[in-house]
Amino acid sequence: MKLKPPAILALLLLGFLLLAGCLLFGASGFGIPTNPDLRNLRLARVLAGFVVGAALSCAGVTMQAILRNPLAEPYVLGVSSGAGLGAAIAVLSGLASTGILILPASAFVFATLTLVLVFVIAERNGHASVYSLILSGVIIGSICSSILMFLVSTSSAEGLRTIIWWMLGSLQVSSYELLTVCAVVIAVGIAGSLMLARELDALTLGRETAHYVGVRTSVTVAVALGLVTLLAATSVSLAGLIGFVGLIVPHAVRSLVGASHRRLLPCAAIVGGVFLAVCDAAARTVLDGRELPIGVITAVLGGPFFLWILRARRRSGWIE
Repeated sequence: MKLKPPAILALLLLGFLLLAGCLLFGASGFGIPTNPDLRNLRLARVLAGFVVGAALSCAGVTMQAILRNPLAEPYVLGVSSGAGLGAAIAVLSGLASTGILILPASAFVFATLTLVLVFVIAERNGHASVYSLILSGVIIGSICSSILMFLVSTSSAEGLRTIIWWMLGSLQVSSYELLTVCAVVIAVGIAGSLMLARELDALTLGRETAHYVGVRTSVTVAVALGLVTLLAATSVSLAGLIGFVGLIVPHAVRSLVGASHRRLLPCAAIVGGVFLAVCDAAARTVLDGRELPIGVITAVLGGPFFLWILRARRRSGWIE
């Protein structure tokens, strides 16, 4: 049963209260820290979690609409893997320290190249089917991950520790400047996706149906994939590789507010941001005196959720 607007507002208010509550949790103990540096560190992590969670959730919503696949998220087409490879090259080569925009730019360029390569491989007779795109994305993503593993195995001890921690996901922001730049880029990406809400609604019915209701499907898909690439690459450059957020949140929010993207996208952004911030708070406190990579928390939650979706779709006959 879909929630009515008052209930949605109450749910979002609860989300913001949870977001504020995340400031109370940390490895140093419960409560607001008296040390201003520690207080700023916690604030930066909560803000980073909200920004990255919003980006991954909206990217997942858009990807699921384009591919008409409930299991789709940025990792499916290799976008996140390509962005991770680009960011890792920038970090290991030292280019990331030469300018605040180098890391996001490198992630975006490699993510875009990965997406183009996926389309080139999947295209046949001027058309790329959904299944060809998914298969090509899995293959290219695996290749990017293999190259990344090679870079990790040949890096120095200092670079190895940095990259491995980053690959598992971390919201330890290096600077407020980077956080601000990434937040602005992600806000632009989410706003762009929201402007395509009507077209995304039509695409969920199929490209042929969308074409007959006046949607320029080729242009819409290209623009939407560009926005997904922008969101995924920016989130990877800020927090590393964090999986399953783009899979869990869209399904949960869609079951509550419906399939209309005009409502689904902003709600997914807020819920996704709160979800990742809460996961980070858990990662900081679940082990006394030690911090877990946030990617471990999302994987523990996302793995069973993925299997549940798969089993549900098989029972309904949607997946053979």
